[in-house]
Amino acid sequence: MMYFKSDNTAAVAPEIMAALHEANQGFALAYGDDPWSAQLQERFSALFDHEVRVFPVATGTAANALALATLVPPWGAILTHEESHIVRDECGAPEFMTHGARLLLEAEPGAKITPVGLHRALDALPLSVHTVQPRALSITQATELGTVYSPDELRALTSAAHERGLRVHMDGARFANAVAHLGCTPADLTARAGVDVLSFGATKNGAMAAEAVIFFNQDLVADFEFRRKRAAHLFSKMRFLSAQLLAYIDNNLWLKLAARANAMAAEIGAAVPSRLLQPVQANEIFLRLGEQKIKQLREAGFAFYDWGSARSGEARFVVSWHQDPKEVETLVQSLRALESE
Repeated sequence: MMYFKSDNTAAVAPEIMAALHEANQGFALAYGDDPWSAQLQERFSALFDHEVRVFPVATGTAANALALATLVPPWGAILTHEESHIVRDECGAPEFMTHGARLLLEAEPGAKITPVGLHRALDALPLSVHTVQPRALSITQATELGTVYSPDELRALTSAAHERGLRVHMDGARFANAVAHLGCTPADLTARAGVDVLSFGATKNGAMAAEAVIFFNQDLVADFEFRRKRAAHLFSKMRFLSAQLLAYIDNNLWLKLAARANAMAAEIGAAVPSRLLQPVQANEIFLRLGEQKIKQLREAGFAFYDWGSARSGEARFVVSWHQDPKEVETLVQSLRALESE
């Protein structure tokens, strides 16, 4: 079976596994008082060219839900795209962690929210003691449809959000893929673009289990540490999360892995450009193939997810950092063969 279902299916990068082995030697203080965790603030502040606070957690769901819970009260509202991960795949965790804040959904092309759409949604929301109060905008970079916000798009969107009194959270489960695609700096897509809090993903791109909540606006940290503890994500052996994050950014490993996945995804998209549902800007490819071609690909040994509505004939392929180039070439050849039938 050739797996194109998700980048979560990939192995751990050797560099990160080596870092875990090194961290496993001897004793270290618990709950983040270890030498690895002590380096996080300085190393990530340098990475983002901005003084930050960094809090490791084990899952992207925890990162998103805890970040949003820190920004939004129970009577608040979070504006987000209807395709976002916090809507589709987190089992109500943001609502649970915020104790009831509501997700208000936007539907715009490419799973991206625009300033016009944001203003339209806010203008349509009557504000009184009887309604939820909008408090945050949550965007995804790269989006759940594999599209990427440019620095200019982000600045315009965060300016609109801040103008309306919203804080901006970015779900960066595939942040590395977005940075690699654009060739800009991490700061260009976060601190300089007006992002307040980032869920910095590593697990999809080579880590074993490591994400981080990164605050660019340190005034917003507030009670996050207590929320993390209460949510059971203050790990006693925190050194193993921190060691992964340090190895991940060391020598730009995170960007090298993401660029590799992006390049192979672009190769697949280029094989059948007329079938693309979205431009290939990260490591996901969305194709309109038809039910028969989907069946043929599965019979040929390719594992991937159906997409869209039932019987839509649409499919999603995800390329991981660990993908075998021979599998990519086989998929390219198979897609071209189906196209010529």
